[in-house]
Amino acid sequence: MTLSIRNQLPGTVTAVQHGEVMATVKVRLTGGQDLTAAITLEAARDLGLTEGAAVRALVKSTEVSLATAPVERVSIRNQLPGTVTALAAGGAMATVRIAIEGGELTSAITKESAADLGLSAGDPVVALIKSTEVALATG
Repeated sequence: MTLSIRNQLPGTVTAVQHGEVMATVKVRLTGGQDLTAAITLEAARDLGLTEGAAVRALVKSTEVSLATAPVERVSIRNQLPGTVTALAAGGAMATVRIAIEGGELTSAITKESAADLGLSAGDPVVALIKSTEVALATG
C-alpha cells in the first residue's frame, strides 16, 4: 500500500494504556525519541498492540507544527527536536523538511508562519504533534 502521508516513523510500542473508548500508546522511535499516539480502543485491539510490537507512526505534514525552541506548559505531548534541512515556499504555504534522530519529518505550515519563525536550512526546530494526530500501522 502506498500512502500520501509523508511522515512515517518506525518504532516499537513501549506501553499501551486502555481507557473506555480511547487508548494511549507510547512508541519509542528508531532514533530513540518517545512518541504518544491517542487512538480508539477498537483500533488498538484490531492492531493487536502490545509492548514490544513493531509499528509505524503516521502523521500528515499539515499536523506538524513548528517552534524554534521546546515549549513548556503545553498540552501537546510530542515534541521532537530536529534541524531544518530544506524549505520551499509557495504562494500561501511552505513545506519544511526536518532531520530528526533516526529519520525525517515534513511540516506544511503557512508561508507567513515560516517567515515569522525566520526559518532556513540548518536552523534548530522542535516539531510539535498532538497525540490525537498520530495514526499507527502494523505489518
